[in-house]
Amino acid sequence: MKPHDAIACYNGSACDRPLPTPPNLVAILLVDDDLELTRALNLALRREGYNVDIASHGTQASQQAASGRYDLLILDWMLPGTDGVDICRQVRSRGDSTPVLFLTAKDTIDDRVLGLDAGADDYLVKPFELRELLARVRARVRRQSVPQRLQADGIALDCTNQLVDRGGRTIQLSEKESQLLAYFMHHRGQVLRHDELHQQLWPGDRPNSNVLAALVRLLRRKLSVPGETELIRTVYGKGYRFGGDDL
Repeated sequence: MKPHDAIACYNGSACDRPLPTPPNLVAILLVDDDLELTRALNLALRREGYNVDIASHGTQASQQAASGRYDLLILDWMLPGTDGVDICRQVRSRGDSTPVLFLTAKDTIDDRVLGLDAGADDYLVKPFELRELLARVRARVRRQSVPQRLQADGIALDCTNQLVDRGGRTIQLSEKESQLLAYFMHHRGQVLRHDELHQQLWPGDRPNSNVLAALVRLLRRKLSVPGETELIRTVYGKGYRFGGDDL
């Protein structure tokens, strides 16, 4: 990976490490209009096991942040549309306590005070070292109460033990099946593209195109017995959708 000016001493060495197990499926919204930087950070964060969504425009980021599904917001200050400070203020005005970490080239004391007064929890000035960013992310995530149990559409997923309860039945899942189902449940009702799911489950190591289809097929068989509603729908030409108002 090509180094980026904003990430001091980053040379892609993180890509050589084996992929760890996702830490409780923590969801992060990464917002920056520097596409090269976001690509590098996206890969690094996914390598650490985090679920990452990306936004490059302030208005889009504001809408995504309002969903309430993220465990951490990483915001650039200067953005097209709504800037990072206003996004942070909007989050706090809703009573949302999701941690906010600013990444910005603004490095004066007045800037830091403005960001923290807007409701930010942490502030990292560009350029920064990747290992420091990852350490700050871990620190913020540890302070959050991340749910170990997800519920949607009549099923409950125990993320820690990879068990599903549906209608009194206990279903044992494999690690990948559990990761896939948790991602579906975090994005209930949304169409998830094949490439997005590949990147989520196998970041940096895309398998044969049939592997995802086989995994979805196995998960469907485990989740539904004859007479029960199918929870995972195929959206032909696009991907898959879990749950929704029509179930």
